[in-house]
Amino acid sequence: MDLVLGLFVNFILVIFVIMLAFSSIKIIKQATVGIVERLGKYHKSAEQGINVIIPFIDRFRAIVDLREQVVDFPPQPVITKDNVTMMIDTVVYYQVTDAFKYTYEIARPILAIENLTATTLRNIVGDLELDETLTSRDLVNTKLRTILDEATDKWGIKVNRVELKNILPPQDIQTAMEKQMRAEREKREAILRAEGQKTAAILEAEGQKQAAILNAEATREAAIKEAEGMRQAQILRAEGEAQAILNVQKAVADSLVMIKEAGADNKVLAIKSLEALKEIGNGQSTKLIIPSDLAGLGGVFAALKEAVESKD
Repeated sequence: MDLVLGLFVNFILVIFVIMLAFSSIKIIKQATVGIVERLGKYHKSAEQGINVIIPFIDRFRAIVDLREQVVDFPPQPVITKDNVTMMIDTVVYYQVTDAFKYTYEIARPILAIENLTATTLRNIVGDLELDETLTSRDLVNTKLRTILDEATDKWGIKVNRVELKNILPPQDIQTAMEKQMRAEREKREAILRAEGQKTAAILEAEGQKQAAILNAEATREAAIKEAEGMRQAQILRAEGEAQAILNVQKAVADSLVMIKEAGADNKVLAIKSLEALKEIGNGQSTKLIIPSDLAGLGGVFAALKEAVESKD
């Protein structure tokens, strides 16, 4: 009986020792750090990997995450410089840089950051009017991040970025802003429509002007070409008539030469000349060439008279 009791006690002791061994070993993950206290006082910071502590004397107070974290705070009422109450919610990106300060310098760090953010946001927006608040998000973000970073430095926290997630004015302000934006859009639409009509009218007038210029030029060119054609036709007609007269005169001259060569006297030559003049007068041409020697022409008529008398 005593042997069985001894074996049971030994078994219990072995189990207890194994449990103590496992409880004294702690594995710290990557990007985290453990805060070890010994008898209630800070002892060390346990780095990544396996860490051994003394059971019942040492204990892990906290495991602190060193990665960048994001916290989204609920909307906070903020009053602008022109007494407009808006609801603004913020998003804060922060990172723990000192696990000791984060554990011992602040009791509830997230609540502290939230309250500090709300207070700082009221101070910044309180110096801005509604329009400035809506159009100066980057300015508000920068100021808010700078102030939070300086305030949380003693807590071992670094604020990397702050963003205003939503800015919600009162409903009546939203309605007025929507009407204003609608009016601005309608104004821009009217301006663009007027510009389009103006451009179209200018283009149409330019087109009509160019068409009128082209029509005038075409009419002028047509008149010039028509006048040129008429002039050329008159020149050609005059040249043809002149050439016809020359041809008749040449034929008469040739016939007279032939008659003279055949031994005809002056009377016959005069008669032939009159016949030639008659032919010229009966022609289509209205031009008649009168010899400049009027005395000679009188001689021709005398010769003609004699010829007729002798014939009788």
